[in-house]
Amino acid sequence: MMLNENYTLANGVEIPKLGLGTWMIENQGVAQAVVEAVKIGYRHIDTAQAYENESGVGEGIRACGVNREDLFITTKLAAEVKSYEEAVAAIDQSLETMGLDYLDMMIIHSPQPWMEFREEDRYFEGNREAWRALEEAYQAGKLRAIGVSNFEKEDLDNILQNCTVKPMVNQILAHISNTPQDLISYIQEQDILVEAYSPIAHGELFKNQQVLDIADKYGVSVPQLSIRYDLQLGLLPLPKTGNPAHMKNNADVDFIISDEDMEFLKNIERIKDYGEASVMPVFGGKLK
Repeated sequence: MMLNENYTLANGVEIPKLGLGTWMIENQGVAQAVVEAVKIGYRHIDTAQAYENESGVGEGIRACGVNREDLFITTKLAAEVKSYEEAVAAIDQSLETMGLDYLDMMIIHSPQPWMEFREEDRYFEGNREAWRALEEAYQAGKLRAIGVSNFEKEDLDNILQNCTVKPMVNQILAHISNTPQDLISYIQEQDILVEAYSPIAHGELFKNQQVLDIADKYGVSVPQLSIRYDLQLGLLPLPKTGNPAHMKNNADVDFIISDEDMEFLKNIERIKDYGEASVMPVFGGKLK
C-alpha cells in the first residue's frame, strides 16, 4: 500500500506520499474520520483554519492510538490573514485549537482572500508578512515545515525572492482534466513538492466516459486511477473522504499507468463545470 511510502521535503523532513483531506468534513465527524484513517494506515492528515474542523482533527489525533510523532499533520493559514501580527496570532491559535505542541506543516491557504481569488491584487506584501510569521514559527520549532497553496508562479517568486526559508510545498488543484503542467514543472524545479488537492475533481471525473474506460482497463476505480495519476507525476494527492471503505480503496494504488495512457489523461478535455463545487473560488466560481 502507498501508505508506507514518503517524499522527502527540501529540509529533509519526510512526508507520507498520500494524505487524507478533511475539507467539508464537519468538526463533529472529523475525529472519527481521523481515527478510521489511522487504523487503515494513513499517517498524513490535512486540515485548515477555513475548514472549521481543527479541534475535531486534534481530538482524532489524541484518540487514534498512534504516537503523535508518527503522524504528519498539516493545517493552513486562513486566506484572509495578510499581516504579520494576524499571522503570528493565527499560528498560535491553530496550535491551541488542535491541542498540539507543534504542527508538521503550515501553509498559506491562498495568495489572496477567497472573495478576491484570481483578481488583480496579488497581495504580495501581505504574503511576505504572513510568510515571515511562518518562518519565525518554523525556526522556533512550532512548525516542522512551511509552504503555500494555490500560488501561481508570480506569487511563488514573490516569496522566493524575499524569504530566508523557502516554501517546501505548494498545494494546488491538479487532477486528470486539469493538470497545470507548466506550473507543476516550475514548482518542482524550485525543489518544492507539489501537493494535489481534489484529485478526483470533486467527483466530476466519474462522469467522464474516457476516464471510466481507462479505469476499467486497469481494473481499478476512478479514484484509484486519479490518485495513481497524480503520484506518477511526482505529486502528493490529498483525497478527501470520511468513508473508511473509500479511504482503503484510495490507498490501494499499487499499479502502473502506461506512458501512453498518462499522456492521454494529461490531455483530456478540461472540466468546465464542477457541479455544486463550482461556487468555490478554486473551481472557477466565487464564494456566495
